[in-house]
Amino acid sequence: MGTDRRALPLPRRAHRRGCAGFSLLEVLVAFAILAITLGVLMQIFSRALSTTAVSGSYARAAELAEATLAEAGAAVPLEEGDYSGEAEGGMTWALRITQIDVADLFPDQAPPVTPYRVTATAYWGERGAERQFSLATLRLGPALEDAGLGAGGAPSTPRVQTPARPR
Repeated sequence: MGTDRRALPLPRRAHRRGCAGFSLLEVLVAFAILAITLGVLMQIFSRALSTTAVSGSYARAAELAEATLAEAGAAVPLEEGDYSGEAEGGMTWALRITQIDVADLFPDQAPPVTPYRVTATAYWGERGAERQFSLATLRLGPALEDAGLGAGGAPSTPRVQTPARPR
């Protein structure tokens, strides 16, 4: 039985199936999916970079506003008024000090202190838009001298005091 073991040629269909690569259509679909994915990723990274830049600007503005608030009562007198200036990096600042009227809380005497609302605002421009960041606080100043007050801020007329409760 001496059969010849030479390789017999496979039918054309079976040969094609075993050695087949990607068709042109499959390659084009894969490139289209890759292009769409890369486009979306580039948009995500671009938005992340711009958000990081904006958040850095807000952090610098917060530092400037905090420093400006710290100046109220120290380098800037604690009296009603508006103050402004320029800071490095193209930012400007404004400080508004407003006295708060509390006389109705002390009908028989002068208030022991003068409260002020202090608002610090940092301004800057970014990509053609004006941005701002504000901080506000309450500061207490010395009592104001009124016409009806005697020395040391005490009323010139005697006050009626309520007696202490017995224990």
